[in-house]
Amino acid sequence: QVQLVESGGGLVQAGGSLRLSCVASGISFSLYTMGWYRQAPGKQQELVASIYDSGSTNYADSEKGRFTISRDNAKNTVYLQMNRLQPEDTAVYYCNAKWVSRTFWGQGTRVTISS
Repeated sequence: QVQLVESGGGLVQAGGSLRLSCVASGISFSLYTMGWYRQAPGKQQELVASIYDSGSTNYADSEKGRFTISRDNAKNTVYLQMNRLQPEDTAVYYCNAKWVSRTFWGQGTRVTISS
């Protein structure tokens, strides 16, 4: 059974930082492209960042320079370090794993940024 379990969300003030973690089980983690998506209230889900099996990364323009995605294949874990958080970063953040035709999602972790 495949599981993606996110953690690290919470309530922080604007300008603060959070680090999200996503632990995967039931997949050959090192093969997968791992990504973080978010969905803000009343908005569509959007890609925040992704990291390929090679370690190459991709970021949405609004997160470049503030967020850093990384992975630890030995721990089957992907991280999202978020700095200089702003109220517009408030959303539920979802972990995603993709490999060929397979896609899996976590249950999400809520991030709330107060102004």
